[in-house]
Amino acid sequence: MHHNRLRTAVLLGALSSSLLVAGAWLGGGTGARIAVVAALVVSGVAYFCADRIALSALRARPVAEVEQPGLYRVVRELCTEARAPMPRLYVSPTMQPNAFATGRNPRDGVVCVTHGLLGLLDERELKGVLGHELSHIHNRDILISSVAGALATMITYFGYAGLFFGSDDDDEGPGFLGAILVIILGPVAAAMIQMAIARSREFAADDAGVRLTGDPLALASALRKIEMEVRRLPLPENGRLASAGHMMIVNPFRGTRIGRLFATHPPVAARIARLERMAGYQR
Repeated sequence: MHHNRLRTAVLLGALSSSLLVAGAWLGGGTGARIAVVAALVVSGVAYFCADRIALSALRARPVAEVEQPGLYRVVRELCTEARAPMPRLYVSPTMQPNAFATGRNPRDGVVCVTHGLLGLLDERELKGVLGHELSHIHNRDILISSVAGALATMITYFGYAGLFFGSDDDDEGPGFLGAILVIILGPVAAAMIQMAIARSREFAADDAGVRLTGDPLALASALRKIEMEVRRLPLPENGRLASAGHMMIVNPFRGTRIGRLFATHPPVAARIARLERMAGYQR
């Protein structure tokens, strides 16, 4: 937990330092002052609004217990077992089955599941997935993943904004600067997520989730089903979704172009094999 807080602080500090250096280099003293303001704004938005940015990427909305009584019952049982606060629950209309957790800490944690997930898994498998996501919240690695995703989203948007504001007065198309920004800032956003998010976090959440549910085969079965459906219904590989994809339980993309650039998940087959070994299966 302390390590994740430290990594978040380092990530925000590195971004602020980069903005200050770039501002001083491009605009001298005035540029440095502008960069200070920009760094404060970007860091503040990333820290306090990261959950909303991730949820908006999937068009998720909060759901009441009367709408999803089964979902609330399973989450409440797991939170009672873990002696942890109940997170806010959101549902995305996305037909691809997937789930993610976001927020700054367990007190304002959020678990989001897609409509496709609720229609695909039985209650035992759903419990395995929710145990995994709640473990992300309890381990506090949602902070670093949420902040990294928010920063990547804003960096990507800055690049696309350059397409509109970087054009010459006599040219209706995007300017050269705008095109360069898109080319450069996309990999920069991806590199930020790659450096901030350890691939081992999914293994750790699998382990913690299994300790919570006591049923490794349920999570293994859920991962197998989700991966098959993700291959059939991959999400569009755009910057807005790619910068939130690293938080999902299974990589939601086909693994080409942007999806490969932003990939942070270990192979699902390795995760399933690991879970089956926990259940005593020999390979």
